[in-house]
Formats: sequence, C-alpha cells, structure tokens
Amino acid sequence: MNILLIEDDAQTADFIAKGFAQSGMTSTAVADGKEGLEKLKSGAFDIAVVDVMLPVMDGISIVRQARQDGCVTPVIFLSAKGSVDDKIRGLQAGGDDYLAKPFVFTELLARIQAMLRRSQSFTPPTQLTVADLTMDLLSRKVTRAGKRIDLQPQEFSLLEYLMKNTGHIVSRSMILEHVWEYNFDPQTNIVETRLCRLREKIDKEFDRKLIRTVRGFGYVLE
Repeated sequence: MNILLIEDDAQTADFIAKGFAQSGMTSTAVADGKEGLEKLKSGAFDIAVVDVMLPVMDGISIVRQARQDGCVTPVIFLSAKGSVDDKIRGLQAGGDDYLAKPFVFTELLARIQAMLRRSQSFTPPTQLTVADLTMDLLSRKVTRAGKRIDLQPQEFSLLEYLMKNTGHIVSRSMILEHVWEYNFDPQTNIVETRLCRLREKIDKEFDRKLIRTVRGFGYVLE
C-alpha cells in the first residue's frame, strides 16, 4: 500500500510515517499544499492523509481542487480543528473521513483500512438519473424523456451538482462554492441567472418541473 502524507509538522509526519513503515506500508510525505495537490492528482497513491492547516494551500482547498480535476483517491483529513462544522466542511469538500488531533495511530490505521475496503468495492457512477432526466458523465450528454439537451459547461456543472444532491436543498453559497469554487460578491446574481437558463432547458417544455426554489433556503432538484 502506497500512502501520500501531506503534513507540515515534521514531528507529526515522522510519527505517522514510522507507524506506516511498521505496518508494512510505504509512504511519501510532503510539507506544503501546492506540492501535495500535484502528488494527489498524480493518481500514484492508494490513499492520502491530509492535514487541514498547511502552508501555501490548505488541505480543504487541496482536496476540493483534486476532486474538481477528477481525482478519486480516498482522503482522510487530520486536523486540530475537531468541531462538527469543521468535519462537515472537510467531508463536503470531498474528504472520505476526518480524524481530529491528537489521535492514536491505531485508530488512523483502522480508518485507512476501512476506507480502502469501501473504495475497492465502490465504482463511481458514470450516469446520473432523476425521473426522466439522464446525465452521462463520460460523454457529457444530457437527455430528458429521450430528448437531447445541450448545456454550456457551467450549466452542466450546476445540473450535475443538483443531481448529485437530489432531494436535498442546496443553498446559494453552497452552489457558488462547489460549482464556481469560490465566493462571489453577495450582490451577484450569477446563481439565479444560471438557474433560470437551466430551467429554460430542463423544465420549460415539460409538465413536471424538476428544479424547485425553496424560498429562504435555496434550491432542490426532485
């Protein structure tokens, strides 16, 4: 097993690396976020252990960018920030697990083994379907009731995010973070504009409307 360790604290990195070696695993340690992102995206590792607080680029940003670029390597976050909100933020960014510091190495090892079992039995879907709406993630083809729907790249990303969260309300800020990767000025209407165009293509010609506005909360596809 080959593990990528992205950790800037030398003492912690040495402790973890020795534990991996004693467990018969090989590991590569890097200390800054930029290098860590490049190695994670390389696809050369079975799993990545990523500290949240890093120089150059923080761990949350590393994993979010890697997921945007198609990286599926399982990731476990390590962080001194152990609140529920911190854990949710890490998981929503694309992490598979989150372990708060200080920790016992045997727990980290057990979590890694569990993640690997799950990843080996799981194949990421290549097609999303909601009612009569279908999205092929490989060909980037979208159809509704068999009719081809042509989408611009941002419209495709927005619809993909809504479909992956079918039945769950997603807020305007969540859409900005996951589809556009960063926050816009609070006064911008980019989300509303793109959703309006998406509705024109997805819902206008059909009696059943799939995209719904939940006033005061956000949007839901159901």
